[in-house]
Amino acid sequence: MESERPLDALNSARNKRVLVELKGGKQFVGKLKAFDIHVNVVLEDAEERFEGETKRKLGIIFIRGDTIIMISPE
Repeated sequence: MESERPLDALNSARNKRVLVELKGGKQFVGKLKAFDIHVNVVLEDAEERFEGETKRKLGIIFIRGDTIIMISPE
């Protein structure tokens, strides 16, 4: 049975590729490895995207939750 809590949705996306959109329009795609109650996230095999195209490969990155607008399955 699925729960309605936002962190449950994030938990179900763990180890899957997600799109993270930040304030200011930056986008990152990568495998969601970890998150906490502040929605700080760690992505593995991360790439920065701009207008749908990969701009640079970043590897493992940490993104502060207060900069995130949206997290979505890729």
